[in-house]
Amino acid sequence: QVQLVESGGGLVQAGGSLRLSCAASGRTSAMYGMGWFRQAPGKEREFVAAISVNFGSTSYADSVKGRFTISRDNAKNTVYLQMNSLEPEDTAVYYCAIRRYTGEYTDWGQGTQVTVSS
Repeated sequence: QVQLVESGGGLVQAGGSLRLSCAASGRTSAMYGMGWFRQAPGKEREFVAAISVNFGSTSYADSVKGRFTISRDNAKNTVYLQMNSLEPEDTAVYYCAIRRYTGEYTDWGQGTQVTVSS
């Protein structure tokens, strides 16, 4: 099992930036990659971005392309989500998760709140 701890959320004005971190511990050798998801009030959780551990290949939701950047520091077992040009629609609880080699996302973190004011 892998334990994940997110940090970096907060309140920011529209157009501002935040950087989220997700630190992994435990059986990190079982990870294919890590991903970020978010859930806004009254909405389903949605995919934001993902990165593979070994090759650093990335993928993004269309809604965040060009504004968000996912990166990793393998030495620290940490993944980051740099969020620029934030919009009120980005307000949500952001979660990170492990992506297994099966493609499944597991071992979810506790989430960190991001609030973007207009």
